[in-house]
Amino acid sequence: MSSNFEPSSNQQNNQDDNGPLWRYVTKEAKLGKGGGNVAFQCNFCRQIYRGSYYRIKAHLLKIKGAGVASCTKVTNENLVEMRRVMEEAEQRVKQSNLKQVPLPTSSTAASNFENSSSSVSAIDPKRRKGSIGSIEKAFNMGAREIVDSEIARMFYTGGLSFHFARNPYYARAFKSASQLPGYVPPGYNALRTTLLQKEKSNIENLLEPIKKTWNEKGVSICSDGWSDAQRRPLINIMAVSESGPMFLKAINCEGETKDKHFIADLLINTIQEIGPQKVVQVITDNAAACKAAGHIVEAKFRHIFWTPCVVHTLNLALKNICAPSTHPRYDDVMEQCGWISRVSSDASFIKNFIMNHAMRLSMFNNHCKLKLLSVADTRFASTIVMLKRFKTIKRGLEQLVISEEWEMYKEDDLVKAKEVKDKILNEDFWMDVDYILSFTTPIYEMLRLADTDKPCLHNIYEWWDSMIEKVKEAIYKKEHKSFTENSRFFDIVNGILVERWTKSHTPLHSLAHSLNPRYYSQQWLDESHDRVPPHRDLEVVRERKKCFERYFSNEGERRKANDEYATFSAFLEDFSSSDSINDRWYMSPIKWWVVHGTSAPLLQSIALKLLGQPCSSSCCERNWSTYNFIHSMKRNKLTPQRAEDLVYVHNNLRLLSRRSPNYNEGESKMWDIGGDGFDSMDIENAGILEIADLSLDEPELEAILFDSEGNTAISATWLFCSAIPTLLAFKRAAESLEKLLDVTREELPGTMAAVRLSGMEISDLTMELSDLGQEITQGVRNSTRAVRMAEERLRGLTNMTPPAMVQGLANQKIGAAEPLLARSARGLREGIVKGRSLLQLLFTLTRFSKMALTYFATRAKS
Repeated sequence: MSSNFEPSSNQQNNQDDNGPLWRYVTKEAKLGKGGGNVAFQCNFCRQIYRGSYYRIKAHLLKIKGAGVASCTKVTNENLVEMRRVMEEAEQRVKQSNLKQVPLPTSSTAASNFENSSSSVSAIDPKRRKGSIGSIEKAFNMGAREIVDSEIARMFYTGGLSFHFARNPYYARAFKSASQLPGYVPPGYNALRTTLLQKEKSNIENLLEPIKKTWNEKGVSICSDGWSDAQRRPLINIMAVSESGPMFLKAINCEGETKDKHFIADLLINTIQEIGPQKVVQVITDNAAACKAAGHIVEAKFRHIFWTPCVVHTLNLALKNICAPSTHPRYDDVMEQCGWISRVSSDASFIKNFIMNHAMRLSMFNNHCKLKLLSVADTRFASTIVMLKRFKTIKRGLEQLVISEEWEMYKEDDLVKAKEVKDKILNEDFWMDVDYILSFTTPIYEMLRLADTDKPCLHNIYEWWDSMIEKVKEAIYKKEHKSFTENSRFFDIVNGILVERWTKSHTPLHSLAHSLNPRYYSQQWLDESHDRVPPHRDLEVVRERKKCFERYFSNEGERRKANDEYATFSAFLEDFSSSDSINDRWYMSPIKWWVVHGTSAPLLQSIALKLLGQPCSSSCCERNWSTYNFIHSMKRNKLTPQRAEDLVYVHNNLRLLSRRSPNYNEGESKMWDIGGDGFDSMDIENAGILEIADLSLDEPELEAILFDSEGNTAISATWLFCSAIPTLLAFKRAAESLEKLLDVTREELPGTMAAVRLSGMEISDLTMELSDLGQEITQGVRNSTRAVRMAEERLRGLTNMTPPAMVQGLANQKIGAAEPLLARSARGLREGIVKGRSLLQLLFTLTRFSKMALTYFATRAKS
C-alpha cells in the first residue's frame, strides 16, 4: 500500500534537487512573510505539521530530536527509496555546480545562442550584437560551431591524432548519431565489454568469406614472439593468404618454457583449427627453437613446409657483413669487412655527438631540413638506413662544421668537436659510405621487396640470384676488375650470402620458382646470357622432386604430376598454343594458371596455392606495432585477453577496409597509413624503413599526398612559398661569397707576395671557388624552375573560374582581388629574374677569379 506511494503531480513538476523530499508532502500554507516555514501535510500519515524542510526531512526519515514526530506510516522500503532520491539529487547538485570551460566564441555563435541547445551553450546572450542573417538561420551555423568546438576539444583533451579525423568510422559515427535525437554515446564499461565482444563476433562473421578461399588458394601460418608493457612473453599467430594477413590469436606464455615442443604444439593446434589441407607453410624467424619446432610440424604434416623468414635472413646477412664477429673463426671476414664496421662506428659517433646536446642539435637543424635518424639495432638493415640518411644530409653536415656558430661554440669537448669536423670534411669517409651503399643496395632492395604480405614466394629464388650478381657488379666496378679476375672482398661477401641462402632455402622455394610461367618465357631468358629455365637448373630440379615426394605419397599420382610438369615446362599439348606461350610473360602467374592450366589439374591445384603465398613473417612484426599501439604504457593494465580482442578487432578491421573499393578514394583514402608524424618528413627522400613506426609494406605512402582546403588556396599559397627555397639559396650564396671575399682579402694581399703562397693553400682556395660556383649554378637552376612553375601557377589562377554559388555571392571581391594577385606574382617573377641575372654575373666573376688563381698557382710551381 504505502510502499507503492507515488508523489503528487504538482510536486513532481516542481521537483527541487535542493529539497527532494518535498515531493512526499503537500504544502498547505506559508507561515509568515519571510523564511522557509510552511504548513505541510504528510502524504503517508496525512498529519499536518508546521516548519521548514529540515522538519520534513526529520519527519519522513524518522530522525529523533528535531522537534517533530516521526512518521509511523513510512516503511523500510519507503526509507530506502527516499534515501536513494536524496543521493541522486545531491549528485545532480554537485554536477550542476561544476564550472564548464567556455567554448571559443564567434559573432555567429553568439547571435545564434538562443536557437542553440542550452545543454551545449556556454555563451552569454547579453553579448549578442546585430541581427541574425538568413544564411545563419537556414544552416543554424551557431549551433554547428558549438558542436565543432566540442569535437575539437575531445581531440585536444584525449590526445587523439589529427589523422584520426580521416578515419571513415569517425565521420560515420557522428552522422548516425545526428539522426537520433537525445542519443547518448556508450559508456566506459559498455565499450570494454559487451560492445567489444559484439564487434569481435561481427568481424569473425565478416572474415568467413576469406577463410572459405583457403581451401583452394591455401594459407600460410606466421608466428613471432614479443613482450608487452608488463614484460609478459607473448606469441602471436597470423594467417596470411592472397587476401592479406589475418590476426588469429596471441598466446600469453607467462610461466612457460618457450622450447621447440611448446612452439610446435601452438603451431600444430592452429593447423588443426584451420584445417591441415589448407595450410601450405609455417613461417617463423631463424631461431634454433623455431627451426626445431618447424621440423616437428613437418614430421607430423608431410605436405606442410617450415620456411624461415627471408627478411630475417637478409638482415642477418647484412649484420654479418657490416658488423662481423670478432671470434677467431671469422678472422678472414674481419680482415675484409672490418672497415665497414669502423665507418658505421664513425657515423654513430657523429650522430651521437650532435644529438646528445641541445645547442649542437639546434645548429644542425638550422642547416639540415631532414633529421638524423636514431635507428635501433633491432631494426632491419639499421646500418644501411643510417648511412643512407648521412649521404642525404652530407651537404648540411659540411655547412654545419664550417659555420661560424660551430667555431664560436666552445662550451663542450673541443677534442671531439674537432674530430667530428675532420671526419665530416674527410672525403675518404664519404667515399667509403658511397662504396658501402653501392654494394649493399641490392641486398637492401631485396629486403624491401620481401618485407611484404603480398605473394612473392615464387620470386625468392630469382631475386636471390639477381641480388648476388648486382653485388658482384658493384664490387668489381669499384675495384676496377673484370669478372674473370679474383676479388678477395667479393669472395667473403658472396660466402656470407651463400651461407645464409643455404640455411634459409627450402624445397618450397624451388617448386614455386618452377611453377612460375614467367621464368620459361623467352623475354625473361634473354635478359641475361646465363639464365636457364627452371627445368634445366639442376638444383631447382632436385628440390622440386623432393616436394613432389612429400605432396604425392602415392606413386601413381606422383607419376601423373611429373607428366603434367613435363607437358608444362616443354610447351607440349595444350601448353603449346601461342596464347599460352605469350601470356607467360605478360600475365600474372596465378591468372595464367587459371586461364591455361586446366589440362594439368594436379599442377594447377599446387600452383594456385604456392603462387599466392608470402615469404616472410613481417606481418607479425607489424602486428606487434599494433599491439604496442593498443597495449601502451598508458594502458598497461589491460588484461592479455582484452588486449588480444582489441588487436583482433583493430587488425582485421584494417584488412576488411583495405578490401573495400572505397579504400583508395575520397577524404578517407588510405586512412590507416601515416599520421601526424609524417607532417614534417621528406617522404620523397625518406625510405619506408626510415619511418620508425612503420614497416616496409606501405610503398603507397611514398607517393600519397592529401589536399586540405581547396585548389585555389593551395595554388595561391604555393605561388608565394615556392620562391622561399630560391631566396634562401640566394642568401646562402651571398653569405658564402662574402666569406670567400674576406678570406681572399686576408690571404691574397694586393702585392706580388701572394705568388709565394703554397700550392696547397691555392688549391684550397680553388676548391672553395669551385664549390661556390656549383652552389651558385644550383641557385640559378632553382630560380629558373621557380620562375617557370610560378608562371604556370599564375596562368592557372588567372584562368580559374570560381564555383557558381561563390561567384554569385562575391563577384566584386574576386574581381578586385585578381589584379592584386597578378601584380604580386609579376613583381615576384621580375625580382627572381633580376636575382638570376645578378647571380649569373657573379658566377662569371667567380670563374674569372678561379682562372686567375690557377695562373698564380702555375707561376708559383714554376
